[in-house]
Amino acid sequence: MRLPLLLLAIFSSANAASHSTASPRLTVTAPRRPLASLQKEELPTKIPAALGLETLIQQRGGASTATTTTMTQESAGLPSAVKLLIGAGGIYAAFLYYGSLQEDVFRYTAKDGTQFSQAWLLQVIESLANVLIGFVGMQLAGATAGIPKKAFAISGASQVSAKACMSLALANGLSFPLATLAKSGKMAPVMFGSLILGGASYSLREYLQVAAIIGGTAIVSMGKKKGGSSSALGVAYIIASLVLDGVTAGFQKKLKADTAKAGVKPKPYDFMFWTNFYMCLTAIVISLGLNEVASGLSFCTANPEIFSKIIKFALCSAVGQSFIFYTIANFDPLVLSTVTTTRKIFSVLLSIFLKGHSLSLTGWSGIALACGGIVSELVASSGGKGKVH
Repeated sequence: MRLPLLLLAIFSSANAASHSTASPRLTVTAPRRPLASLQKEELPTKIPAALGLETLIQQRGGASTATTTTMTQESAGLPSAVKLLIGAGGIYAAFLYYGSLQEDVFRYTAKDGTQFSQAWLLQVIESLANVLIGFVGMQLAGATAGIPKKAFAISGASQVSAKACMSLALANGLSFPLATLAKSGKMAPVMFGSLILGGASYSLREYLQVAAIIGGTAIVSMGKKKGGSSSALGVAYIIASLVLDGVTAGFQKKLKADTAKAGVKPKPYDFMFWTNFYMCLTAIVISLGLNEVASGLSFCTANPEIFSKIIKFALCSAVGQSFIFYTIANFDPLVLSTVTTTRKIFSVLLSIFLKGHSLSLTGWSGIALACGGIVSELVASSGGKGKVH
């Protein structure tokens, strides 16, 4: 438990130190982020959703006995309600603020009218923060030997590409509420890929859940009162992000199979470190190829306000993932899923109320339909109550 609490203290201090330069709107972002991606968001992911949330949930089989025992022993004296408050509160705090900062980064306009558009440089900074925290956690929990790195490399590359496309969608005019709702429909490409390639079958309820999320998102897009329709390029990027989510899910399954075949059980911080290590390498190569490093750093130097937002954005990602691991170690996957899933809904509502988005009655009906699909997916996954280990 020490690492999540230490990270929260460090993050709070950093946020307080930069309070004088933060926009008034950011200071009101008090709610705490429920369960994503990978992240996601979420986790990371969505989890996830950094380390995708799908990876974290799939690997719960993934939280090794050693890590679970270590983290549980450290907090053994705490009541389960306090553990839940620490885990869920940390996730809410980090990832709700994470979403707010991500929106602010791509809505920021410099005095000369230019905006930050270097999505791959943003991924370099975010994944680097997660690499550092993952390394510290790995040293505390003990690293796992013999991990097959190739599977991590492929999974990390596809995952960072999905995250970059989400940022590029925001940079190209797609609103944050709409992008977040659309990303909640990531089950659609996963289902499609499984149907075509894996011969899977799904129930009518599962098809209706996906249809509700996608349909609600489309209605929200048409129900804006102001600001016009979303850009075609922004929509194209969010679709690409969803497709890459489906690809990532396939690679994550292969990652799990490869580690099992190698006879190793990576611990949570192993996953955090190695996934983000290859995400960072991928982002560095692409950002250098697109010349985003020089232009992005130049923009940040000329606009220090946005640079502080980017640093806090990266810290939120790393702190949030640490609390995700804490929650995994102490509770059943349903608890984590509940937190990250409801986070998506709160992130959308907070953005609407705090960032000046305006919706018509049609838009609100779309919000309700999409949120209904998200909640339905959560309820359907509930095989029983989450319990403390």
